[in-house]
Amino acid sequence: MSVSVGDLVRGLAPRVLGAVVRRYGHFDAAEDAVQEALIAAAAQWPVDGTPDDPLAWLVRVAANKLVDALRSDGARRRREETVGAEAPVVSPAADEDRVDSDDTLVLLFLCCHPALTPEAQIPLTLRAVGGLTTEEIARAFLVPPATMAKRITRAKQRVKASGIGFRLPPPAERADRLGAVLHVLYLVFNEGYTGREELAAEAIRLARAVHRALPGDGEVTGLLALMLLTDARRAARTGPGGALVPLADQDRDLWDEAAIAEGSRLAAVALTRDPVFGPYQLQAAIAAVHDEARTAAETDWAQILALYHLLEQVSENPVVTLNRAVATAMAHGPAEGLDLLDTLADDPRVAGHHRLVAVRAHLLAMAGDHAAASEHYRAAARLTLSAPERDYLLAKARLSASSAGPPLSRRKRPS
Repeated sequence: MSVSVGDLVRGLAPRVLGAVVRRYGHFDAAEDAVQEALIAAAAQWPVDGTPDDPLAWLVRVAANKLVDALRSDGARRRREETVGAEAPVVSPAADEDRVDSDDTLVLLFLCCHPALTPEAQIPLTLRAVGGLTTEEIARAFLVPPATMAKRITRAKQRVKASGIGFRLPPPAERADRLGAVLHVLYLVFNEGYTGREELAAEAIRLARAVHRALPGDGEVTGLLALMLLTDARRAARTGPGGALVPLADQDRDLWDEAAIAEGSRLAAVALTRDPVFGPYQLQAAIAAVHDEARTAAETDWAQILALYHLLEQVSENPVVTLNRAVATAMAHGPAEGLDLLDTLADDPRVAGHHRLVAVRAHLLAMAGDHAAASEHYRAAARLTLSAPERDYLLAKARLSASSAGPPLSRRKRPS
């Protein structure tokens, strides 16, 4: 399968599933039918050429496969009557790409229905809407693929048993599901930003759809702003051969100025929406400060540090403290940043994580303790599972080793 076909099929998958479920129901069986249609496209399109309307082709094939599966059921007549009864409820054809309705958005809220636990909502949405495989979701949740497969299957059965209708919920119900919806979109975007561009694009598309549905919600606006501001740096994030380029070293001429302008405007609007700021609003504000600096030296670290203080008050995520340590070092010197890192040494959520060790290496290098920095960079390289990140950390270790001078009074050993 060519890369272009693979990207196209993956990008269309959630919309195909939404269209088929909207017309026929049978969420579980519909997903199986869509997967068969995607496999057929992967086999046929590279040989026969991509159809003029790929979405309509996939919906038609998936619908045919779903009907065939239902007909093969022992209760053939009852199943066909059910399909026939459900189809007229939806009025334009399922394979129409309509601008006034988004089946994928409805599917997103369906997967985040309160009948499902958060442990079920997120994997199901990543599978049905994000297009991730069960193996990829299992890796993200640090569980065996078989365990995740059972979890997703149970979630689909719960959707089927609940009798949930395929329609966008009224505004009050949307608000109840919004936390899970935003969290899922954030996860899908992160998965795409770290390597699969089509997922990041799909997450932004869905975030726009949620923003259109709930334009006055500050966290919805903040999440869309955060995605745009982060994705604006994509072209500068990697160098030749896929080598990671840290934010401070990126060529800012490669950043997407239109995305930065839109994201900055939305970030400012988000901060006016609610009396109490949420985590996405604050993260967007931080990203805006980074993106609006024309050079790394012009970054307003004092403002970023103040925003991290606020973010820490609404989020108990130790990664926020980790990032605040960097901002503290940039605003007040590496010694204060290293002191703050010491408070995370016994936190089981980050103790032994490569990011904690890598940040310590960075701050040690800032302090001039290059020998200790080199040791920590190498320790972080051993802990990461990302090959590009490992290469970057080892390169930093070599650079620090070549700069090593007399030991300083403050030296940290790899933890």
